[in-house]
Amino acid sequence: MLRRTGIIGTLIGLLTLLLWAPAAVAAPAAPAASGCGVLASGGSAAAERAIAAACAQVDAGTWYTWGGGHGAQPGATYGQVDPTDPASAHDPERLGFDCSGLVRYAYAQAAGSDILNGDAGQQYYTVRAAARFTADQGTAPLLPGDLLAYGTSADLHHIAIYLGAGKMVEAKQSGTHLMVSDVRLGGDYFGAVRVDTGAVTGHVFKTWGTGVWTKKAPSVGAGRVYAFPGPTTIRVECQKHAEVVTSDGYTNDAWAYLPDYKAWMTNIYIQGPAWLDGVPTCA
Repeated sequence: MLRRTGIIGTLIGLLTLLLWAPAAVAAPAAPAASGCGVLASGGSAAAERAIAAACAQVDAGTWYTWGGGHGAQPGATYGQVDPTDPASAHDPERLGFDCSGLVRYAYAQAAGSDILNGDAGQQYYTVRAAARFTADQGTAPLLPGDLLAYGTSADLHHIAIYLGAGKMVEAKQSGTHLMVSDVRLGGDYFGAVRVDTGAVTGHVFKTWGTGVWTKKAPSVGAGRVYAFPGPTTIRVECQKHAEVVTSDGYTNDAWAYLPDYKAWMTNIYIQGPAWLDGVPTCA
């Protein structure tokens, strides 16, 4: 039998070893039981923070609510009844997010500011785009944190956050909780955008009006690219004199090139003077 002093000495020795042992290197956090987490490498630190914020809501069992997440500040809010969806009857009783409300919250947590306040279309066509990908490119070029948009050029109605490995986190529909889903390619998958959380550069303006189309060329008759559903923040690369346009009581021949859309827009629907201050003429 060890004497009392011997036992104490043994305990002190063990404690010393524990205190002086090298700290174990923490392994990357594994996805929770929900399967929500960063499932591939290559995403930015900000993108991984956005995924972590979205996945925390999945793991908390947060509800989808129609209109949820669009309060004065990013975060879950009580929803509204969608007159086209009977499943939304209980949304006003539930704190939650709709698809763009979740994206807004996740990237606000990642960036420390409310950088993606808007609907799915405004988020997809953000002036903070670092890269864009078309539907026919599939998931091959995507990295965790990229935003996947669904709909048409005139109406992008859904958006989700890519996790990697063909998975995405989304607020899908009334009557369900936030979830991890397989990426849905084909159908109305429109494309993806990579978000740059840094400072916005270039000449930034805001549009006015509703249903205003951008064009493939500076002409009313040119092909349509995308319709702004309402006032939208845009970046203008340059402007030029081209076709004369008369609309809503204004006449102007100035057109602006919007690099984030690869499209043109009449200056009539850009807030500011007819010829935008500080914007160069297109070469």
